[in-house]
Amino acid sequence: MTKLAVIYYSATGHGTKMANKVVAAAESAGAEVRLRHIAETRDPATFAQNPAWTANYEATKDKPVASGDDIVWADAVIFGTPTRFGSPAAQFRTFIDSLGGLWAQGKLADKIYAAFTSSQTAHGGQETTLLALYITLMHFGGILVSPGYTDPVKFGDGNPYGVGHITGPENKNEIDDATAAALEHLARRVVTVAGRLHAVSNE
Repeated sequence: MTKLAVIYYSATGHGTKMANKVVAAAESAGAEVRLRHIAETRDPATFAQNPAWTANYEATKDKPVASGDDIVWADAVIFGTPTRFGSPAAQFRTFIDSLGGLWAQGKLADKIYAAFTSSQTAHGGQETTLLALYITLMHFGGILVSPGYTDPVKFGDGNPYGVGHITGPENKNEIDDATAAALEHLARRVVTVAGRLHAVSNE
């Protein structure tokens, strides 16, 4: 059974919903899944005026928090982060930057990685966020499994690098059918390729 870690940071809750869709699809594909959110690093008082951010914080703060051990445990990892000025969010980067010890030991290498993101606008830096993250994963020695256009659903969401959701100017856009289908395809593809790699390594 493929072991998949879904590790994400979400501010206003869209990333949480995307992660849950990935988990459901991966489990239906036969994977053992760990869902872990990246802890909020900002003082809740600084976003108290943002109801969606506060609601997501309250809903997730007591759930299991991501650690490097979750990556070591996994055969494959799907990361999620909002776009911040064309790069992963600072909270996400803080987590990634905490992994130096495991990287130095080679414990992040030879795993399959993929990612999803979200932004307020259609050209809000989704592609650059995913590519910036993938550069880090190449430093890990990771094996990138992008969705490409390996299924017709990818012509619906149009993102060959991962999956991106457009939240809208007020962060109110729900995940549409095309994005949901792309998330499900990403999960299935990662689980399938990880299973093939695991089978080969055991021959």
